[in-house]
Order: sequence, then structure tokens, then C-alpha cells
Amino acid sequence: SALELIKDDLFDPLPGEITERYGLCHIGYALQNIHFPKDKNALEIAKKRLVFEELLTLQLGLLKLRSRNRKSSSVMILDKDISAFLEALPYELTSAQKRAIDEALSDMKEQTPMNRLVQGDVGSGKTMIAAALCYACTKNGFQTALMAPTEILAEQHFHTLNKILSPLGIRICLLTGSLTPKQKTLLKSDIAEGQYDLVIGTHALVQDSTVFHSLGLVVTDEQHRFGVEQRSRLAQKGDNPHILIMSATPIPRTLALIIYGDLDVSVVDEMPIGRKPIETYCIDSRKRARAFGFIKEHIDEGRQAYIVCPLIEDTESELNAVTTYAQKLSKEDFVGYSVGLLHGRLKAQQKEQIMRDFSDNKISLLVSTTVIEVGVDVPNAVIMLIENAERFGLSQLHQLRGRVGRGEHQSYCILVSDHKGDETATRLKVMCKTSDGFKISEEDLKLRGPGDFFGERQHGLPALKIANMAENMEVLKHTQNLAKEIMSEDAELFLPKNKGLYTLVSELFGQAFSGGFN
Repeated sequence: SALELIKDDLFDPLPGEITERYGLCHIGYALQNIHFPKDKNALEIAKKRLVFEELLTLQLGLLKLRSRNRKSSSVMILDKDISAFLEALPYELTSAQKRAIDEALSDMKEQTPMNRLVQGDVGSGKTMIAAALCYACTKNGFQTALMAPTEILAEQHFHTLNKILSPLGIRICLLTGSLTPKQKTLLKSDIAEGQYDLVIGTHALVQDSTVFHSLGLVVTDEQHRFGVEQRSRLAQKGDNPHILIMSATPIPRTLALIIYGDLDVSVVDEMPIGRKPIETYCIDSRKRARAFGFIKEHIDEGRQAYIVCPLIEDTESELNAVTTYAQKLSKEDFVGYSVGLLHGRLKAQQKEQIMRDFSDNKISLLVSTTVIEVGVDVPNAVIMLIENAERFGLSQLHQLRGRVGRGEHQSYCILVSDHKGDETATRLKVMCKTSDGFKISEEDLKLRGPGDFFGERQHGLPALKIANMAENMEVLKHTQNLAKEIMSEDAELFLPKNKGLYTLVSELFGQAFSGGFN
């Protein structure tokens, strides 16, 4: 019915010069033929037009966000000497860490605030990059805020950074939801007076009642937990502070530059010296008993282990459901051992408590769903067994595997699968062959398309209706260049010919542009 209402003179939001230059059909033809194609060729023509329009809109919106974040700032880090910080470290930073620090420090001496994503594999030492920048900020008279997605992660950052930065005279505090109202009020008043140089916390940091004395740098951990909106809310806490985002989800660089179009990207592609690669094996269920014996040997030596399952409750399917499975293990194979259970449907406080108990070695074996993917650092955990491994994407398997191998002991990952398909075998072989997250993400993109990266809309970007990040790579590149061209001529999209583009971008980005572009 809606199509019947469309008249031939339907307004086309793309300027004529663009449709002509890229050989695109009119919007009316595209809408008609995407729903009721005359033939296969008409469908392709319609699809080409709609994909192009959607990706161009995305690129324009991201550039717009980037330029909006490029307001001038009074936070200029002119003294870039961090040699005292580097000397205080018990080990030398990798060249990738040093490079990321240099890139950030050169951003921070400018009048436009830094907006940088530090992308590195699990365990590549991103926290030390944040610590170095915090040291530079304090030295220049500014405060730093570090926001983590959970209390336990915030606590962990607090302990790690306190050890390194306190001896250098940097005053650190931890602001989380579990403080009493009185404690919060006192702490917030000290933060506002500038009594602390580094404030580590959870979402409590973005609350209106949290005021900073001179906020110079905002660091957020695990990019996909905080969308575009929260980033801009944090940025409003000071006079356009510098923003650093740390993500442990390796994404092929070409894709990262496009997805995080409003950010500059630093890649940390080296592991700290002394890290032992995690040995990875693929077995079928006939060898499960042997694997359990292997786990018990390590627990008997005082180590800990994870077992990950894909489902929470029993269904008709043969997939191991985590609740039933955990009960079975504690009564049969691991009787006498402390077995914990963790899944997404537990209350936040219960989850935190279980992770804390595991962290304190009160639990030897943690049976869990993928909620531990973004988890705490437990250096004593040395084995990760993943049931029904064929159910997970490569990037997710890699993220899970990164929960072990964080301490001095040799660590292992055991993938259990009875799936006989060729594609499964290829994917699991990749896991056994390499532990380089960037290589794995390239393979994942080839094998499964971008579902793993964007399946759960973790990235804070608006949802796309027809374009596909992996399949439409060429179009992505064209639209990225075209968007830069359009914005350099008309940054506000106010020219009459760009009226349709302005509307498209406003619609796609909704909330992120509330109040318009200005």
C-alpha cells in the first residue's frame, strides 16, 4: 500500500550529481524493485542504490560525530616527558605500547581533543598505555577518569594502577555503586576539589552528581559496552577532555577504521615479553574424560579452570546446558572440588560475587556461559575447556581463550566438538594454529561474515537495514571517500543540494544527534 502512494516525482535524497557519477538508480525505482523486482537485474540495481545510500549516510554521520568532537579544548598536554613513569615500571613496554602512547601524546598536545581507540589483543598491555597517559595528565595539572563496565573490573584496574602510580605521587580513588551514600558524597566532594588525580569507576562516573575539578582525560574500557551517546556524555564532564577507548576485540584494521569512523585507531599488535602462548587443542567428546583428568591434575596443583557452555537451561538440544552441566560435574566428575556457576541471568551482584570468589581462589572450577568473555584477570586460571565449540565464532572463541594465559604458568585451551562439517574443522584448526587475534578476526570475517563483530550491536553504531560490512567492502571505501569530499565542501550539510543527506543522517543517528549537528 505504501508503495502505491509513491508517485513518480518522489524526492530523491541523493543529489543528482552523485547518482549520475556512481551509476545509481532513482529512489522510487529502488524502493519499487527491492520489494517487487521486475527481474534479477532490477533487484541488483535497487540493492546497489540502497546499500550505497545507507553506507554513505553512515559515513557522513561518523564524520559529523568526529567533527563535533573536534571542538577546541583547553586541555593541552605540553609536557610530554614520561621517562620517570617508564623507569618505575618493573619491565620494558613493547614497541607497540610505546607507539600507541606516542600517538596519543601527540594528539593531546593539540587544541582539538583526542578521540582515540586503542585496539589490542587480550593481554597486550592496554592498561599500561592508559597509565602512561594518566601520568602525563597529572604532570600537566589535569585529572583522569577511567570507566570500566563492571565493579569488579573497576576494582582490578584500581589495584593494578595503584601499585604503579601511587609511588609516583598520583592520588587514586575508586568510585562505584556499592559505596554508601555518605562515602559517595565525601568522595565526590574530594574529586570536585581536585584531591584526586585518577578516578576509577563504573557508570557512577557519568552521573550528574559527579563533578571534576579539571578533567583532562577520559578512558573507557571495553568499547562495545559504551555507545556513542555515553562517550559524548563523558566528554561533557570537562572542557572537552581527551578521550581514549580501550578495546580487546581485535577487528581487521580496514574494518576498524570504518566502524570507528569517529575515532583515530591505534593497534597494539605485540604481546608483552615473557607471555607464554596458550596451547590449544581440539577434541571430540570421547576424549572428554581425559580432558577432565587433565583439569583435575592442574587444580590439585593449586591452579584453576573454566568450562564454557553455550546454553543456560536444558532444551531438546544436545548442547550442554550450563545449569544442569554444573550440577552434574559437582556431583560426578568433580565431586569434592569447589565448582561455581555463572550465567547472564544471574543478578549483577551475584555475578560480581561469583567472579570475586573465583578471583580469590574460593572456586576451583568455574562453569559459565560466555558472560566471562569480558571478565576479570585471574592469573591462576590456566585451563579453558569450551563445550560445543562449533557454536561460537572464531573471534568469540579467541576472546574466551584470552581469559587464561595471564600469569606465569603454561595455559591451555581445549575445544570440544563432535561436529563433522568441513567449515567447523577449518575454523577450529585456525584456533589451534594461531593465537594472533587480528589474524583470527580476518579469518572469521572470511568464514562467517561480520555477524560476530556486529551481531549484537555491541559497537554503539546505528543498525543497518540492507548493507553488510563484509560483503560491501568496496562500496564502504567509495562512500568513505565521497563522505569526506561532501563534508569538506559543506560540513553542516546545509547546501540546498544536500538537504536529503541531512535528513538521512539525522534519521539514522537519531539520539546521537539530538539537538541537530551544531
